[in-house]
Amino acid sequence: MRVPLVIVGAALLLAAAGDGLPARGIGHAPGAEGVAGRPVIDAAIGRCGAGWTRPHAGSQTLLVRNGGSAVAEVTLVDAASGAVFAEIEGLAPGTVRPMRVRLGAGAYAFRCADDGAGDPVTGPPVRIGGPGRGGPAVLPVGENDLYGPAHAYGRYVTAGLGRLIARTGALRAAVHAGDLDAARAAWTPAHLAYERLGAAYGAFGDLDGAINGLPDGLARGVRDAGFTGFHRLEHGLWHGEAMAALEGPADRLVRDVRALRREFDGARVDPADLPLRAHEILEDTLRFQLTGAADQGSGTTLRTAAANLEGTREVLGVLRPVLRPRFPALAEADSWLDRLDDQLRGRSSVDALPRERREKLNGTVGRLVELLASVATVAQPRLPR
Repeated sequence: MRVPLVIVGAALLLAAAGDGLPARGIGHAPGAEGVAGRPVIDAAIGRCGAGWTRPHAGSQTLLVRNGGSAVAEVTLVDAASGAVFAEIEGLAPGTVRPMRVRLGAGAYAFRCADDGAGDPVTGPPVRIGGPGRGGPAVLPVGENDLYGPAHAYGRYVTAGLGRLIARTGALRAAVHAGDLDAARAAWTPAHLAYERLGAAYGAFGDLDGAINGLPDGLARGVRDAGFTGFHRLEHGLWHGEAMAALEGPADRLVRDVRALRREFDGARVDPADLPLRAHEILEDTLRFQLTGAADQGSGTTLRTAAANLEGTREVLGVLRPVLRPRFPALAEADSWLDRLDDQLRGRSSVDALPRERREKLNGTVGRLVELLASVATVAQPRLPR
């Protein structure tokens, strides 16, 4: 999932927004009058930035047209530092989209790229004079900037997988012993050990669904053979299923967790995915835990949310060197994380919360999802390797 260039709360960048406008009547030379009497700036690789004929300071909406034959990505950058003021992703051939910016005195340039193909091309610099300050910009991030954080997070995941294997082994032993109370007691720490690895799930492939999938969408629901992993055991342990019937699912879970560690040893956390995961972990928490949709009987959704919070803090921790010079709302995000920690402490089930506390909890997580969407934006790799 790609997030549009909108920095919620921090207001770091002015967004390129709006639906693509069909470029009817705009097939003439770049720089001619285009939409609503305004010039249209070209985003085609060979003509990047052509047509910017009226550069001036102040808040304005630039019209950007893809005159090429491939989907384009276009950014407006500081010509000296490369700092990004705004960008448009997925600009289809033959369409025009608005780019809202606030420009001050300085030199600017457009940078254009065919989506997913080759290095970007930077157009000619355009110098603007006059009073006033321009809008905020973000220094672009390259994948090299994210290799260190990704490697550090990989070490965290490796250590977490060791704890996961030990705890799923204890769960399996309790199930085979036929001890319901011990199995229930072992299920929660084993499941939380998995949930703390949230930012790595993109590297887990199909094993993520086998280990932590829900019965939603399966033909036979909770009785479907494709329903496996933690939630399969949770449903059985809290719905009176015979312990002997849970031995197979417990064995399967242990096998899948061990396979996960073997596969992860030869894999890595994709550096480009890490900023996005900071947003998605709590987005999934809002969707699955705070609605109760993931609860299969244990009543531990808020403990799962707390584990997701730990995973989020770990992601922000390894990304902090990248975020400090680019994300002024980092301290605000930390404050909201502390608030969420307080709201979750000592609580297990969202269903047990009074309505007022539940609404406050939803509001806190919702605010964090907004803030952390900005992390995904400012730390998105934009520079070629």
